[in-house]
Amino acid sequence: MTTHSVAVVGAGLGGLTAALALIDRGFEVTVFEQSSELREVGAGVQLGPNAMRVYAALGLDRAIADLSFVPEAHVVRSGKTGATIATTQMKGVYETQYGIGYHTLLRADLQSLLASRLPAGVLRLGKKSKSVANGTAKATLHFEDGSSVESDVVVGADGIHSAIREHLLGKDSPRFTGTVAYRGVAKAEALPPGLLTGDVSVYIGPHASFVYYYIRRGELVNWVALAEETSWQQESWSSEADAADILRLYEGWCPIVAELVSKTDRCYKWALFDRDPLPRWVDGRIALLGDAAHPMMPYLAQGGCMAIEDGYVLANELAKDSDDPLRALRRYQAARLPRASRVQLMSRKVARVNQTPSLAARIARDLRLALQKMLHPEQHAYKIEWIYGFDVTR
Repeated sequence: MTTHSVAVVGAGLGGLTAALALIDRGFEVTVFEQSSELREVGAGVQLGPNAMRVYAALGLDRAIADLSFVPEAHVVRSGKTGATIATTQMKGVYETQYGIGYHTLLRADLQSLLASRLPAGVLRLGKKSKSVANGTAKATLHFEDGSSVESDVVVGADGIHSAIREHLLGKDSPRFTGTVAYRGVAKAEALPPGLLTGDVSVYIGPHASFVYYYIRRGELVNWVALAEETSWQQESWSSEADAADILRLYEGWCPIVAELVSKTDRCYKWALFDRDPLPRWVDGRIALLGDAAHPMMPYLAQGGCMAIEDGYVLANELAKDSDDPLRALRRYQAARLPRASRVQLMSRKVARVNQTPSLAARIARDLRLALQKMLHPEQHAYKIEWIYGFDVTR
């Protein structure tokens, strides 16, 4: 019954991290990706200390440092005036507090780095999964091209529209939040000198928020605009958006918003749907990870980080109990589901707090944040030390 082979469905951050961790532990791994090429539409990713520890354990932290930017601080600002509400110092502090720093980078750069470390033949492109079935000795993965493979374990890392999750739990019924996310990447050189700070800057206001941070060594700026809107309900990262529509939504906001949006060549949009935590991620020899297991809203920038943690823990549990993969996967679920679910729910809470339309609630929020920073200046504005301080590599 010993586990030798693992089929990973999906070549996103979670799937590739899981593959590298599994290969590092001696497993025979194949990664099946439905796209014909690894092509990530321009977007940034934030790697908190919890995710960076995983990459340090895999020997990738220096390579990531060469591709990324280390922000000075996390700064919460008024969306209308740009005035600072709360600042959490990160650079130079997190290295001492957590043993490793905070990095921001282009998601495509990280994906390419991870894929480049896979041995030849591990990544199979153009393989879209159709269904999966448990067997007594193997799990069988069927593809839309009519082919199939057998493996000791199948890992569904196939994202928010996961075919593997649908096999386990049926079609999901996400709730449209009434918020649409817009995003883009601007060239830093196209912006007026001194316009931006080297922080993760979060602008909050009624019905909307806006985030920007540098990526790729400071050569690019990634931004995300989250605004209440009901006219668009497509959950796709690749739909293009009109900059003029975004500018209308943010009329009257801090001028930095308009400057960033107007200096971006291509903008994209997707509707934000909310999902409750799943009751289980595992069925026999089949397991979920990343967005397939715990899709979450982006307000804590932890979706990718949770997938990275998942991949490392999955590999560890299978390595510790390779003679009984069913038991190993149940232990993986027990270790990961409560933590990821807690982050899911907190992301939902931060969304409500950041974008509250109530003037009284906004005044109370800002006063609370100011008092918190006065009494506990070292504390993160969102009180998420429990996220960053967690170490799955121990």
